[in-house]
Amino acid sequence: MPCSQSGEPAVQPVGRPRRRRRTTCASAAFAALAGFAGSAHAYDMPALNLGFTSFFDGAPPSGPGWYPSQYLQVYSAGRLTDNRGRSLGLPREDVTVIAELTQLIYVSPIKVGPGTFGLNLILPALPHAAVNDGLNGAVLKAREGVGDLLVGPFYQGDPVMGPNGPIFMGRIEASVILPTGRYDPTAAVNPGSNYLSFDPYVAGTLFLTPDWSVSGRFHYLWNARNDRPNVSFGPAISTTQAGQALHANFATDYKLTKDLVVGANGYWLQQITDTLANGVAARGHRERVFALGPGALWSINADNFLFFNAYYEFGARNRPEGQRYIMRYVGHFN
Repeated sequence: MPCSQSGEPAVQPVGRPRRRRRTTCASAAFAALAGFAGSAHAYDMPALNLGFTSFFDGAPPSGPGWYPSQYLQVYSAGRLTDNRGRSLGLPREDVTVIAELTQLIYVSPIKVGPGTFGLNLILPALPHAAVNDGLNGAVLKAREGVGDLLVGPFYQGDPVMGPNGPIFMGRIEASVILPTGRYDPTAAVNPGSNYLSFDPYVAGTLFLTPDWSVSGRFHYLWNARNDRPNVSFGPAISTTQAGQALHANFATDYKLTKDLVVGANGYWLQQITDTLANGVAARGHRERVFALGPGALWSINADNFLFFNAYYEFGARNRPEGQRYIMRYVGHFN
């Protein structure tokens, strides 16, 4: 959350006049730092899937069965942005987050129409989170711990086949993020959000040739009310509700060998409605960010896979702007 030019929080308590005085700090809260349910959260957007999925996102790689997955992400930023994309102006704006996600996916072998149902579970954690504001933590501080549980029933469509193999694979999921994680309203970085979020998506992979494909995942996000909002909103604010948002992951890949795929990947987030404070729109809080970078996929064998993805952010608004590095292992058994 950016500081106003007066040094007051950008959300003013109802009926309280805005007083002009010299800016001495930035507000404590800023947006989710590390993406998807395993990432850092402050007061507005929950932690989201920003870049955690990339190549061949339209379908599990090995058909029905169980898919245990483990993610390791390192996120760092040296710049926190305001509503115009400018630095907040703290002496230091350094953020480092290490996030782990443990995921279990089940794809049923029972066909229902042109596809099958499944279930996605993700439990995140922040083993390390640190913020250096250059003021010995007077403005920004971080919390570590277990994050919010994601539960996502989905419907996986059968591949659309062509003469040389699959042409398209797609899925739809109704993801719900439950407020089960640790939350501290005085912290800028939290494992949990303290409110429920509904984050459904559609995902697909289109094969342009047998060796070249493009993938995309497109989310709509709705957030419930937070009855313990971040203290940066001020003592008169008893509830907040993060605005609705759209976000997406996208990737293109090329198969160099039967075991190695390389490509490019990215993500995008845009908040489309205002955050509410005590039910009133808090102007100037809408978040935005873009990211691009390289990636690779190593197929160890038919049931074990390693993904490597890097992202470099730009165009951020009301968020940190930094670099994200993700390693993901995906296994499969029946």
